[in-house]
Formats: sequence, structure tokens, C-alpha cells
Amino acid sequence: MEKKQLKKLIDIAAGRIPADMVIKNCKVVDVYSGNIIEGDIAMCEGLIAGVGKYEGLKETDAEGQYAAPGFIDSHIHVESSYVSPEELGRLIVPHGTTTIIADPHEITNVCGLGGLNYMIEASKKIALDIKWMLPSCVPATPFEHAGAIINAEDMEEPIKNDNILGLGEFMNFPGVIGADEGVLDKILVSKRQGKPIDGHSPGISGNALNAYASARIHTDHECSTVDEMNDRIARGMYVLLRQGSACHNLKVLIKGITPFNSRRCLFCADDCQPKTILSMGHIDNHLRICVEEGINPITAIQMASLNAAECFGLDDRGAIAPGLRADIALFDNLKDFNVQRVFIEGKEAASQGCYKIPVKRHDISKTKGSFHVKDFSKEKLKLNIKSDKANVINILPGGVVTSKETEEISRDENGDFVYTPSADIVKVAVVERHQNTGNVAVALLKGYGIKEGAVALSIAHDSHNIIVVGVNDEDMAFGVEELIKQDGGIVLVKDRKIIASMPLPIAGLMSDQSGEWVDEKLTHIHEAAHDILKINEDVEPVMTLCFMSLAVIPEIKLTDMGLFDVTKFEFINIEA
Repeated sequence: MEKKQLKKLIDIAAGRIPADMVIKNCKVVDVYSGNIIEGDIAMCEGLIAGVGKYEGLKETDAEGQYAAPGFIDSHIHVESSYVSPEELGRLIVPHGTTTIIADPHEITNVCGLGGLNYMIEASKKIALDIKWMLPSCVPATPFEHAGAIINAEDMEEPIKNDNILGLGEFMNFPGVIGADEGVLDKILVSKRQGKPIDGHSPGISGNALNAYASARIHTDHECSTVDEMNDRIARGMYVLLRQGSACHNLKVLIKGITPFNSRRCLFCADDCQPKTILSMGHIDNHLRICVEEGINPITAIQMASLNAAECFGLDDRGAIAPGLRADIALFDNLKDFNVQRVFIEGKEAASQGCYKIPVKRHDISKTKGSFHVKDFSKEKLKLNIKSDKANVINILPGGVVTSKETEEISRDENGDFVYTPSADIVKVAVVERHQNTGNVAVALLKGYGIKEGAVALSIAHDSHNIIVVGVNDEDMAFGVEELIKQDGGIVLVKDRKIIASMPLPIAGLMSDQSGEWVDEKLTHIHEAAHDILKINEDVEPVMTLCFMSLAVIPEIKLTDMGLFDVTKFEFINIEA
């Protein structure tokens, strides 16, 4: 800040000169003291000068609405919205979100640091302030092929970038707990810059959790029980209460919030599709749920703003107070949190649900052409199993966790799996798409419910190889081939015909179209999946499938290298 600007800010705050802009007649939510202050908010060049009685060169009347600090999503993957950073900003800003902490490890696993650079450049064109985390695990584990390998040496320069807030979620928790040399090198890269490290530690407890926390990994968004939440808070970690499109942990964890631990709790979406945003909102939905479940509304707003700002060292935001960024959400009550207007750095960015900033899209050409598949054929989908008993990936309801089940199966004379309509077990395959390895791994999936055709995706966390599931090899192979032709995305097939699809030209992960376009496409895909392919009604057909290769979420998953037991962190045979 220049001296001239500082003087102006102080003069406005003192009431000696009029403010650039004043929001009159607010009920200001004071997240520091827990009070409601009635007054005006004066602004100076994107900063808050004061709360009280002010006059401005421009004035707008809040008409008694509540004014809260702009909401902060503490952990989100932009790529999982299937839209570009510019479009995600357009969708969530009208819901009061003014800052997100984004981990672009999806596109970085596909395109390397070039993908990270695309995200940074695209985010410079929008009102939403995106704080980027440097992906820590590319690939997420050494048990799959990704589009890049980023080691500690590769991270030395990017971590110094002012656009990088810290180190993204450290999914290789066994590597941290085991003090793996390469993992320690990555942690120290961030520590030397004094930047926070985001965590990912599902199911860890006791001394293993002590070991993980001792590296001063700052947060965790993978808690599924109150005990897990309290274990992490007791070790000095912040816990991110997650409510997105795939995982819904908020209502469970709310039950453990107390006046003592609430300041260590934040909100995050993690993965959030346009349908969720358009129908339910974003962090404003977290607030509604909290109040419905009995949380004090000001405590909830603290979790949506101040707590997140303090956790990530964003000392320029998180409250409505002198000298902070003028990121402000106006809403009509402390129950429904219907956001009426949103200001980002003092400029009105949204009003009555409409984004008011022109959307300028960044060039996507460097993110296209990310499919390098060698020698794929239908023959590679054969599953020559030597036993009538098989280890099966079983989908558990309501999330992305799976269980390892032993099931009786049918085989033909060559040992290949035979689909039986009465049994809810089908083939699932992962096709490597980055390094021309020719890898195709095949396993069995239970609980998906598909009874016709096939589904193929280029969204398969975290390395984003092609994942396909189906009742016959012909449709599965056709789906993979058509997916490659359309430069990635989603393809639904029946009788070797496409019945629904959505191209995702940005690294095979994101669309260059609007959120409404994506929502319409996804709605058609979901309808076709349930009505034509007969996928179980309680299964989200896209989001569920794309997590079946995520080898850091228990209990059993499939990568391009084979069937993987996450609890043992080793490959296993399909024969039980």
C-alpha cells in the first residue's frame, strides 16, 4: 500500500472525507465478538474503512439486511465442477462466496505444471479470489500412471510464486507416517517458504495420526465421524466440514461442534457440480444446514469466514473490520441466508442471484490433446480369472468409500468373467491415457447396478485415466473409443450407440461451456444412466464411478496397474 492510499483510508475511517462507497443501514455480523452491529460500511479502494455512521461519494441502501464477510471455501477442486475457473466464479459468487482455496491436482496430474499455470492464468480474469495450492501428490500414489511426475525439486520454484498459497492435500499419508525420504523433501519445500500444508488422512488414529500431525500438516477434510474430528482438533489441526456433490459429512460432524472447538472448524465443498450449486447453493448451503441442526448462526458464519482466513493466514479478510478487504455478502435473515448482493474488493459482483462481471475466458488450447492411448482393443477387457471366487470392489452408499467383498462369479471356458443379470456384479476397467503404456487393468464392481450397455469417463481421480464399466466388452470398448474421439468427458453406450455424452475438452476434465449447459448435459446423462442403463437409483452414476480408481480412499480400488487394497497399500489378486 502506498502512503497516499493509507492516508486516504485513515481519513475516510475518521470521517474527515467521504468514502468511495458506503453500504448504508446494515446489520453487520461481527465475527470477532459474536454481536450484530447496526450501521454503515464505508469503503476505500477495495478495503473497509470502518463500520459506523458514514457518508460516501456513492451510496447504496442495504435496507436492514445482514452483512457478513464474504464466504471462504477452504478446499475445493475446480476441475470437479466440470467447468472452468471463470465459470465456477460466475456460479458461486452470487451465493456469497468470495474466496476459495483450490487444489488443482486433477489437471496437474493430467497436464503437469502447465495445467497449474492454465488455472492460475484463467483465475486472473474473474472477481472470485482463488488461492491456489501447489499439488503435493502428482501422481497421487506410485501405484498408477499419471500425466506427470512432480518431485520436491520440481516444486522449489512454483512454491515461491505469490499465486501459490501453500501445499495441496497430502494424500500420501502412509509416506508421511513412514517418513519416506521423498515425502519429507516435499514437506520441507513448503516449510522453508512458511506456507501451510493441506491434509488428507482418512481413518488414521493413535500414533499414526500423531506422526501425520507432527509434520504440521494443517488441515483435514476427510473426517467422517465426530471422534475423528476431535482427534485432529486435539492435535492442533483444523477440520474442514465437507458438503459437496460426492461427500456429505457436514450433518454428522455438526453434532460434535462445541463452543470450545468451533473455531477450529471450517467449511469446504471438495467436489461440487453445477447441479448442486444451481439447486442448493455453495457455502450458503452449509450455513443453512448448520442453523437447521441447531448451530448458532454467528458461529456458522465464523466457520464460513474468519476461521478459514485464520487457518490459511489470510489476514486481509474473514471479517468486516477496518483495513480488511471489502468482501461482503448481504442476506435477508440468519436462517435461510438468501444472499441478495455480493461485494468483492468493494465492487458489486452479484445481485439477486446474477453475476454482474463480464466473463472473459482464457485460451484452453494448451490443455487439449491429453489422450495418449496405446494399442487399446476389446481383447484387453478380457478377465481371465482362475477361480470362481473373486475379490470385488463393493460400492458403499452415500460416499466414495468402498469395501472388499468376496463373491461367487461365473466364468466361461477360457476363464473370462460372465455377466449374470441377476447378480449386481460387472466388469470395470481402467485404461492408461497419459504415457502410451498400453496398460488396461480389469476388475469387478458390485453395487453400481448397471444392467445394460456401458459408461466411460476420462474423469477418474486422481490420475484421470479412462475408467469404464459395463455389462459386455463390446459396449465397453466402443465407449472408450468414442471417449477418445470426443477429447474426453463422459459417454454412455448401449448396443454400440451413444445414448448420452458430454465432451470435456479442457484436459478431459472441464467443459468450456456454461454451468447451465453442463447441468443440462449431466441431467440427461443421469436420466439415461438410470432409465436406460438401469444403474441403481441411489447411485450417482458419474461421481461414484470416477472415484473407483482413487487409491487413497479405502478400502479397495482399481488403477491402471491393477486391483489395489488401500488399507494394506498393496496390489492384490482378483482371485479370492
